[in-house]
Amino acid sequence: SSFILSLCELIAGGKIGLEPIERSAIDFAVRKVYEKFYANNPSEETMPTLADLHKELKKLDNAKRVADSMDMYVTGSHKFFNNRSNVDINNRLVCFDVKDLNLELRKIGMLIIQDAVWNKVAKNRYNGTKTWYYMDEFHLLLQHEQTASYSVEMWKRFRKWNGFPTGITQNIKDLLQTQQIESIFDNTDFICMLSQADGDREIIMNKKNLSKEQIEYVTNSTEGEGLILYGKTVLPFKDKFPTDTELFKLLNTKPSAIKLIK
Repeated sequence: SSFILSLCELIAGGKIGLEPIERSAIDFAVRKVYEKFYANNPSEETMPTLADLHKELKKLDNAKRVADSMDMYVTGSHKFFNNRSNVDINNRLVCFDVKDLNLELRKIGMLIIQDAVWNKVAKNRYNGTKTWYYMDEFHLLLQHEQTASYSVEMWKRFRKWNGFPTGITQNIKDLLQTQQIESIFDNTDFICMLSQADGDREIIMNKKNLSKEQIEYVTNSTEGEGLILYGKTVLPFKDKFPTDTELFKLLNTKPSAIKLIK
């Protein structure tokens, strides 16, 4: 499983990554775990956990470093990752929140979430169901090799699976860190922009062939003003949302406005 390899890379890889012999050991251990799973009346209640993988890795001489690195996530302080999910992924709307995870746990948490989303999109594809996937603070997913690689694959493949990934971030520069990540920007058909910083405006002008007149709409623009790029269409917009509505109270995240509402 590519997901298990990515997870082990995060846990044990460090700066040197996983050795080829370790990758082979993980692949062998994963197959052993699932052979047992499918041989004994497979169900959600008997789905393998990290402990099952850990047990198989412990048996292999060429996986000792990986198995030892997993101890903290199986029996140690981070063992809450060693459980079957209690999230009802079949709800029409599912929200994953990682803000309370520290930096070390957040990397693993985001990778697990991405795998859950990937599986859901794949399942919905066969049911003929469309899936919208929104990622706020998208730059966090681009800071780590494994989650960035997953994000790139989603942008390239989800469209064929009736999946619609949407990244929300403050700076275009976040999408230009590497040539691989830049392909996300190049494979995006719909872009909605609010006011942009000087450097970001220059990048957008060059990559999307915008005129100086068009880029003015995201230059020191006020709230609710910006540009929509859809294919070759460039559309300026101005949205003055009424603040005296219940919907505004639900959607607003501006601290000063929240204080006034209360």
